Amino acid sequence: MSSFVLAQAGTETRPTFWRIGHVGEALFYYLAAVAVAIFLFGVYRRFATYARGADDPIDRLTDLPSRVLTAAKLVASNEKQFDRDLYAGVMHTFILWGFLTLLIATTILGIDMDLWTLVLGQPSFFVGDFYLAYSFVADAMGLLFVVGVGMAIYRRYWVRYGRLWGKHISTEDDLFVWTLFLLGVGGYVTEGVRILGTSATRDVSFETVSFVGWFVKDVLQAAGVTADAAAAAYPVVWWSHALLALAFVASVPYAKPFHMLSSYANLVTRDEDAGRRLPRVPEDASPEEIGPSEIEDFTWKQLLDHDACTKCGRCSSACPAKAAGRPLDPRDVILDLKSYREGLEAGDREEVDIVADGGTSVVDAETMESCMSCMACMDACPVDIEHVTQFTEMNRRLTESGQMNKNVEEAVMNVFQKGNTFGDPDRKRPDWTEELDFEVPDAREQDVEYLWYVGDYPSYDERNQHVARSLAKVFEEAGVSYGILYEDEQNDGNDIRRVGEEGLYEMVAEENIEAFQNCDYEKIVCTDPHSYNTFSNEYEQFGFEDGDSVYHYTQVVENLVNRGALGLSGTELDDTVTYHDPCHLGRYNGEFEAPREVVRATGVTLDEMPRNRDDSFCCGGGGGGLWMDFEEETKPSEERIREALEDTDAGPDVDRFVVACPMCMTMYEDGRKTGGYEDDIEITDVTELLVEAIEAKNERSGAGATSAAAD
Repeated sequence: MSSFVLAQAGTETRPTFWRIGHVGEALFYYLAAVAVAIFLFGVYRRFATYARGADDPIDRLTDLPSRVLTAAKLVASNEKQFDRDLYAGVMHTFILWGFLTLLIATTILGIDMDLWTLVLGQPSFFVGDFYLAYSFVADAMGLLFVVGVGMAIYRRYWVRYGRLWGKHISTEDDLFVWTLFLLGVGGYVTEGVRILGTSATRDVSFETVSFVGWFVKDVLQAAGVTADAAAAAYPVVWWSHALLALAFVASVPYAKPFHMLSSYANLVTRDEDAGRRLPRVPEDASPEEIGPSEIEDFTWKQLLDHDACTKCGRCSSACPAKAAGRPLDPRDVILDLKSYREGLEAGDREEVDIVADGGTSVVDAETMESCMSCMACMDACPVDIEHVTQFTEMNRRLTESGQMNKNVEEAVMNVFQKGNTFGDPDRKRPDWTEELDFEVPDAREQDVEYLWYVGDYPSYDERNQHVARSLAKVFEEAGVSYGILYEDEQNDGNDIRRVGEEGLYEMVAEENIEAFQNCDYEKIVCTDPHSYNTFSNEYEQFGFEDGDSVYHYTQVVENLVNRGALGLSGTELDDTVTYHDPCHLGRYNGEFEAPREVVRATGVTLDEMPRNRDDSFCCGGGGGGLWMDFEEETKPSEERIREALEDTDAGPDVDRFVVACPMCMTMYEDGRKTGGYEDDIEITDVTELLVEAIEAKNERSGAGATSAAAD
């Protein structure tokens, strides 16, 4: 007897394997078993590849239940997809939840048919109200799935959205999106044909709950398709849909659909401190073992990163190096490495260097030198690929093989010989204090609340020396207990580490830690966000125990402002300004509000940049960019100033471009000149703005006192 289950009187259900027959049913289960076997073998091969990778220095499986739940929340909410792109967020939400619902619906049907009724011998629960609710939900969520895939097709092929195209976009991407579309539409066609075909032998009025399938049935009837014709065509329609679904299942581990698994695994095993805290080089590593020279040198997590990439291009569109025309596309680097590995596995690719200056390497040295270590790519990535860590390790390989950029090499040598990137003597480090009308305390000789790490640029660069003097004036005005290290201060090493010079980084870190330990202080305050980042997040690797007591100066000054230590009324200045979030303060360490609170406290009108906070656009100075020369279409600093003058609400009425980082100050002063904006806007540090407000307050107080005396 056919497995066509006719509804009993008053019982709503649907026929399963209608007109397929026992032989067809057996064939289907056989093909399903084959598809699952192919799927499992493919997954095994993928994980066998990861097992061949190097050990990861981070324990990525600690507190696994919490990791699994956190990753599930990220996937379920689609919050990373919504970031910067509402259209993509809605599209992916529809596809994800529609797909999951259809998968669950298929699983429920299988449980009823194979486990509940066949194995356990229980009456089917796929009837009555359960069936009606099931059909309605499946149709509704399936429709969202089709709409979501349709949105993807529209954006990819009609709009030809830029970031969805690139050198690694291939036929597999076309097959993936069109297969999803055909699966979604094919399911409804199959349902509509079934409803029409069975209408000749039973009452199908209750099938209106399957409103999309019912609509397809109506369309077929309007087109002249009879119930008998639908019944005759049903086996062909059903097998077409079933074979496509089984082929999709079998293909998952071998093509783009694998990201549905690898992306989730990547979220589970992510390191929340990736980028801001780089891994140490093992103490016993030889120069040949530092940085990847062959594919097996990448850790298993980095190989998983390569497979998790969905080719969405979010990292590429957020990358300031790519926007400036530098030879870096974060997506291409990740996919180049994946393609190289797959080529080796297939035997159609010869082994070459992973990264080298010229030649036939997988990644060119200039590509890695272009990275600004701004972490925009990582922030934009919806599956938490750790680009910066991998890029830094490739820079380590270039350093160890003697292929470092010459300008960077000069800065590195200056740090090695003189302790600063300028190559000036240590004794000149405190020269910036000489123009002050008070003496800056020496933290080596007296107890202080704040040990102030000034940094290279505020110490040696003339423009940034003014920023250092401004902060000293703020501390004096507020009566802060502070002191500096004078000539015992060394370069912080943050950017030295990110250009790949790990050995020198370890040396300066240990020297700075020793200098800190020779002082009696409660907290450390940094002028530079780069110093703040590495002291807070990385010096712990070398025995520094006070990382939680490190602050950026805007955080300290915000506290002074809030407790009234500077006596500001919030009406001192009346300029219109915009504020630039430094990467190492904002995106790296999540501090967005402290500098804004200080800026607002001066009385100015703060007009936000279109790209702000996490989405801030890098100045171009990070990752050694400050020391290198690139042929760029438009410098990141020039683009950012243009954005301030053209894309903010105030537009050309913005008087000042406010920064909170010495590197940003240097880059934007340069961009203001090279971009032709010298007469249009001023570059001002938060402390300079604050000192102006204090001076305006004091002038008013002095004028008030003079007036009172005259009276």
